[in-house]
Amino acid sequence: MATTRLRAVRHQLGYSADAVIKLVLSRASALGLAVMTATSLKTKLSRWENGHEAVSEPYQRLFRDVYGRTNEELGFPPELIDDEAEELRNRLIVARRVDAETVEVFRRQVNDVRHRDRRFGGVTLLDQLRSSIREVETTLRHGAAQGLREALAGVLTEASTLAGWESLDRNAVGQAWNHYERARAAAREADSPALLAHATAEQAFVLIDLGETGRAVEQLTEARTLAGRAVPPLLNAWLAAAHGEGLAAAGRRAEALRAFDAARALLPSDPVDPALPFLFLAGAHLDRWRGHALARLGEPDAITHLHEALPRLPVEFIRARTGMLVDLAFAYAAVGDRDAALDHSRQARRLGSQIKSDRQLRRLGRLVLPGGFRGVV
Repeated sequence: MATTRLRAVRHQLGYSADAVIKLVLSRASALGLAVMTATSLKTKLSRWENGHEAVSEPYQRLFRDVYGRTNEELGFPPELIDDEAEELRNRLIVARRVDAETVEVFRRQVNDVRHRDRRFGGVTLLDQLRSSIREVETTLRHGAAQGLREALAGVLTEASTLAGWESLDRNAVGQAWNHYERARAAAREADSPALLAHATAEQAFVLIDLGETGRAVEQLTEARTLAGRAVPPLLNAWLAAAHGEGLAAAGRRAEALRAFDAARALLPSDPVDPALPFLFLAGAHLDRWRGHALARLGEPDAITHLHEALPRLPVEFIRARTGMLVDLAFAYAAVGDRDAALDHSRQARRLGSQIKSDRQLRRLGRLVLPGGFRGVV
């Protein structure tokens, strides 16, 4: 039986066919799309996955949302342009009309996605964000006026790093890497050391997830070098904490803890910067990050650290809360407390399933409880 990309993605994410059908129907209902019944969809899914029939719209859109993948990654054809010359003329005209207000509209769109992402995860947002990226990137490519290009490139950087993070959360590591590559290129065009350092550091988390911890530490070191003293203190604090996570992933305990100490020392008294709306270190955020590193290192102190931070985490940070519960499950398993590890893993799985955080669900799949039980529900 031929393995289509559509089938391969489902298997990679560990979804059953029945689960996918429920997700597709739920997403269609949310979008107000008329689709076939569950019984008919089960037959169609088999035909689509076996390559016996091409997936049509609106199902391509639904699969992009449910799986967090692009047309190419799902084996769907790219969107066709009927008249390339006319399309090019239209894009050139649109690019000439871009002004400061247009840039601000793009920026507000990215910020809106960022706020919704914290609350609901990327399952409903990633495809929308990819569309916004294409629009901004196309405008840049077709001649936005000088003086606006840097601002537009800055928006493209922020949109691409957010898409990179959402893709990583959906366990689409290749897509995430490409988003960060675009972000780094756009940051250079924006002539922004801050955006370049941030995108470089976030890309290192893809390397951590791939187990390339040595390369991740090198890239995080590079990010801190790129920042130097030319960026706000809040970003330098964030970069130090990111470096600490990389070092913890590499098992370099003493260096990791020193990096988190440096992050605390660098953190400004007012850890909120309107120019850096993508950074959160106020309140519980730096503490939960250190707790995550301690859990990676197998330190018993992780439990106290995470429990102290968890009640202080703002309610809208659902993905962060899911990650903290996963960390607690691992930390309790490390000290032999099976019941507490099981309780926190179940809480984490419930939240992770709600927001489709495939990254955190995959982490839970590697959890080994005292007594040798693995991949608990």
